[in-house]
Amino acid sequence: MYEKYGQFINGAWRKGQGKETIVVTDPGRNEKLGEIAGASQQDTLDAIASAAAALPLWQQLSAWERASKLHRVAHEMEQVREQAAHIISLESGKPLAQASREWTLAIDQFTWYAEEARRIYGRIVESRVPGGRCEVSHQGVGVVAAFTAWNFPVVLIARKVAPALAAGCSVVLRPSSEVPGCASIIMTCLQKAEIPSGVVNMVVGVTANTYQPLIDSPVVRKVTLTGSTAIGQQMIRDSAATIKRLSMELGGNAPMIVFEDADIEKALDMAVPTKFANCGQVCVTPDRFYVHHSVAQAFIEGFARRAEAIKVGYGQDESSEMGPLINQRRLTAIEKIVEDARQKGARVVTGGHRIAGTPGFFYAPTVLADVPEEALALAEENFGPIAAITTFSDEDEVLARVNRSDYALSAYAFTRDAARIRRVPAQLQAGMVGINSFALASADVPFGGIKASGMGSEGGSEGILEYMNVKLTQVVL
Repeated sequence: MYEKYGQFINGAWRKGQGKETIVVTDPGRNEKLGEIAGASQQDTLDAIASAAAALPLWQQLSAWERASKLHRVAHEMEQVREQAAHIISLESGKPLAQASREWTLAIDQFTWYAEEARRIYGRIVESRVPGGRCEVSHQGVGVVAAFTAWNFPVVLIARKVAPALAAGCSVVLRPSSEVPGCASIIMTCLQKAEIPSGVVNMVVGVTANTYQPLIDSPVVRKVTLTGSTAIGQQMIRDSAATIKRLSMELGGNAPMIVFEDADIEKALDMAVPTKFANCGQVCVTPDRFYVHHSVAQAFIEGFARRAEAIKVGYGQDESSEMGPLINQRRLTAIEKIVEDARQKGARVVTGGHRIAGTPGFFYAPTVLADVPEEALALAEENFGPIAAITTFSDEDEVLARVNRSDYALSAYAFTRDAARIRRVPAQLQAGMVGINSFALASADVPFGGIKASGMGSEGGSEGILEYMNVKLTQVVL
């Protein structure tokens, strides 16, 4: 497939003109899957020009026409579910069941925003001018540059492309170079759904050729990113010259607070598969576990027992429950985080090592106990299969500790106290809070963080507003 796909510009596939070759690797076997000729700066400029040229036609379509197109994209995606899951699993390493689930979530985004396209509401405000009225309306921002990460290679694209199209914008997508096949499947579905040529374009290549032209271009009016906090900070600085609209879903280091009255078995049954899904490479997954000292021993033992029972294996094996890390860099980073915790006094309850006998980037599900605050496993997002557990004694104390982090994407608490269920979410500093639940990511609700975890929302009725300008028109009759 990599010979056929590459750059998608003005409704057609073409070979990149850059000097660099993008090599795609299967992280489960550490084998080359294929390669793509990377984009040149001119390819990216061509994609921008294509998006700009297609924009007026797309904007002129009625909301109902755009909705119909997006529904058709969702239909085309349904037809390639099995193929898509296979490619997602190959490129990202995640098990087939998780890959299929991700494809479903991506379809949901197009279905939801097909309907949201019909619900772009304005309002009328009484004017102070005699015979006048104030009309508040929303219009698409224009050309959008979308940058996505590798850990959810299709749903992250859908979260950006679907609302942008619903709002009447055109798009230049720059997906992660590690998962270009996943992005190519979505482009093919857009093509089959007869989204007009140039409305969505894609460039794959090195940063110098695919990032700078998009950030520098005055034609690009909006940038949306899913990536690290460091990249987000750089993007904010770089986009200042052209004053672009920004929305960003950045890093997370989610706390999970387990109070003394929590249903421990239920909390464990939910937390363990959530923590180790996609090998822990999930921005909203709980990383740091604050457990009341009175239930800590039972929680640690139960967590370790469940972690040891997880079947780690190749993503294409339907019995696998956890796959590999994405690459050698992540594997090395996880080893350093665990070693740092050991040196600072943490106890490795289970895991803490690479899985031998495989060429892939596999690391055992790891549970750390007695983790000090200064250890990297608690202080930073580990983005891997590490559950870092510490204890607390007082509600005010634990809330102060978890809120000390610069990251504030998601936070979780487990309790059966009705008053606490209402009290704690108001005090947790996070864009999203789960109480006795981890179900935060669906198309019909907003998804996003605050502080160093980003700005703006994806999903829900709020998501489409990120791609629209507000216009006031004063009309005097």
